[in-house]
Amino acid sequence: MWTGIVFTLSLVQSNSLPVINIVNLDKYIHAFFHYIFTSLWFLFLISHSQSKRIFAPLMIAFTLSVFFGIAIEVLQGLYTTTRREDILDVAANVFGAILAVFTIVVYYRISRLDNN
Repeated sequence: MWTGIVFTLSLVQSNSLPVINIVNLDKYIHAFFHYIFTSLWFLFLISHSQSKRIFAPLMIAFTLSVFFGIAIEVLQGLYTTTRREDILDVAANVFGAILAVFTIVVYYRISRLDNN
């Protein structure tokens, strides 16, 4: 569901969105969307995994987030008239995904310490 929300909001005409004057707000939104995107995909993948190891689901979720973000930017450049592709948006997407990976790794390390 979150993937669909991000997809839709990323491709809707920008003149349909409210204007809020905060410097680089769109970059924070990109980072937030991909933080949540990566986290939710990780939770989905780990819940369907036979193993308790987090590396593979985490790397799949991270890679999916990065490639999804790049694809959205390409689609914005090709199919919208009020948006354009932006490499800084891709950087913000990657930053959000990295932050999610970091948060998940820290959480799992702390929870592993609590179980010992």
